[in-house]
Amino acid sequence: MKRNTVIALTSHIAVILAIIIAFGVISIVTKDTNAEGSEKFTGEIERNITLRVLENNTAKERGYLKELLDAFNEEYAEYGITAVDANIDQYNDLEQSGPFGYGPDVLYQANDAIMKYVDGHHIMPIPVEQLDCYEYISEEAWSAYTTKVSGQTYTFAVPVNIQQPLLFYRDDLLPENWEEEWDDDKNGVPDMIEYWSDLYRYSMQVKTESGGEKYGYMQSLCDSYFSLGYLFTYGAYVFGGENGTDTYDIGIDNGDSYIGARIIRQLASAMNMECTEFTVSDNRYSRMASGTYFATMTTPDVYTMFITEMVKAGYTEEYAREHVKMVDVPKLPVSGDLTDESQGFVDMTVMGGVNGYAISSYTDYPNAALAFVNFATSYEMIKTRCEMLGISPARSDIVEELGGLDETISDNLNSGSIYVMPSVKATSQIWSPLETFFSLIAGDILENRNVYATDEALKQGLSSVNQQVYDAIHTLAG
Repeated sequence: MKRNTVIALTSHIAVILAIIIAFGVISIVTKDTNAEGSEKFTGEIERNITLRVLENNTAKERGYLKELLDAFNEEYAEYGITAVDANIDQYNDLEQSGPFGYGPDVLYQANDAIMKYVDGHHIMPIPVEQLDCYEYISEEAWSAYTTKVSGQTYTFAVPVNIQQPLLFYRDDLLPENWEEEWDDDKNGVPDMIEYWSDLYRYSMQVKTESGGEKYGYMQSLCDSYFSLGYLFTYGAYVFGGENGTDTYDIGIDNGDSYIGARIIRQLASAMNMECTEFTVSDNRYSRMASGTYFATMTTPDVYTMFITEMVKAGYTEEYAREHVKMVDVPKLPVSGDLTDESQGFVDMTVMGGVNGYAISSYTDYPNAALAFVNFATSYEMIKTRCEMLGISPARSDIVEELGGLDETISDNLNSGSIYVMPSVKATSQIWSPLETFFSLIAGDILENRNVYATDEALKQGLSSVNQQVYDAIHTLAG
């Protein structure tokens, strides 16, 4: 065979292979991409199959996932359905894993993580009216997973729990004289858990008296999820437009958001340089257990982590549960100055979200997956999840039964005090610029650099963050 003929044949084969591969990939990527995916839930439940379920690490570590899987598998044994741990990272990217067959059938994540999959048709709209939990979940919770596709409104996941930052503290570390010195309004509640001004003053006292060995309030101030609330309270927002999805309208520097940035800078002065990085996020459980920290801020679903560390430190679980407290975040001063209470206080608006279950568009077992979601969001399983993990449930019947803080969190969501993370893919672009800026302003006061000592400097810094987010979404991405 002549050399030119061999070359031509080889090229022809290469083209054919390229076409086959291309069409193979296309067929995988476009599987179940029709937004009207609810029709896939109309058939009979699949039998003798295995469902892969992605849950978060806390649910695994505390044994809840096993409890859920065991209960579901017993309930659906007659169908030969077995639900198993997907055994992949809790932050698994379905966009990358789904098309190639190693993603989960059902996934539990926060609303911003789940809803980013809508654009690529990686998750299916769910016929939520068929679910037992439907009537018990508020419109505000459902809205975190509801969006329009081609002019039609669809719901893409089922709410499980509401997330918002809470103040965690140890009441056995309160000053012995707190009722005389730290309860000005004599309402029986320590001032330092009601007002940021008092928590700041108390934290400065603890740091000074211990020589920097102990701290009152400690937090990774660089963590944008928790620190954004200071900005929101004074007028900031992430995206404008309907449902906060207009990514051309970025409002991180809106209103008097610089006041919130000033408060972050003030709070840092009561801490150490660990607040400029994620060190505190990693060690807060053990350091509260050791008594190094009096208080911190995180979400209710990790309450059991504090209890575990208290037990490791030598306390009984009963003692730990009695003295590790969760409360709503304190009120902020209207003045925006933690040393000035003259203008009164305002409720803090916090960044929050709704965690829930979604169903992968790549599953071969949509009806079994829907049955699992229905089971996992049932009264019995959500109640068990509350007991084992300390979550704040989205189901109103359980909220009403539990009352207390869970009722407060539910009210906060329904009233708008929780700013729900925008359910658009572009939300991922806000974290890094904010993290850098919050770290800078915290370190600025601790290292006496004073670059951000003025309101004008803080305003310029926030405007720069705004531009960075815009560029990341619309300029650099293009």
